[in-house]
Amino acid sequence: MVLPDEKIELRMRLRRERNQKFIPSSFEIILQLPEVIYATVITSYISYESEPSTEEINREILALGKTLLLPRIKNHELEWVTWDGDEQNLNRKKKIAEPTGEAFENQGSIQVMIVPALHIDQEGYRLGQGGGYYDKALPKLKAWKIGIVHAGELSSQKLPRETHDVPLDAAATPLTIIRFSHN
Repeated sequence: MVLPDEKIELRMRLRRERNQKFIPSSFEIILQLPEVIYATVITSYISYESEPSTEEINREILALGKTLLLPRIKNHELEWVTWDGDEQNLNRKKKIAEPTGEAFENQGSIQVMIVPALHIDQEGYRLGQGGGYYDKALPKLKAWKIGIVHAGELSSQKLPRETHDVPLDAAATPLTIIRFSHN
């Protein structure tokens, strides 16, 4: 069992490192993956500050005619809302941009999830920002899950994990895709 303080300290260190090394990059490499090519409903998010940019990915998903869902926090959980790419259909709460409109009801039709992470280890476990929203959302959706991180944020060491943590199916940096096999 991981002590919460261990994760808190690790998050602080990784955020500091990310801010020191941040270089804006494109993550369009994920658009070449078969899972993404054949998906019709994809979740993503609006990145902020030094997070890997989702701007190009989101724009291209919409240009391809796919349904793009963004997360919105409701009752301490994520709900998914269809977004059409119009900035006016986003509600800004401090750093976070959330979509406006009705919640997407057919969660079973979600085929791909693009997931934020601070770091991802060799088994596909991610360390997120610490809100726990994705920890609750990941096990509920049967979608193929890919985390995006900057180059150098794939960890060769196991990240601290708790019993509720769910491994991703893949990780992407601007130049690399890594697939994880889970037994």
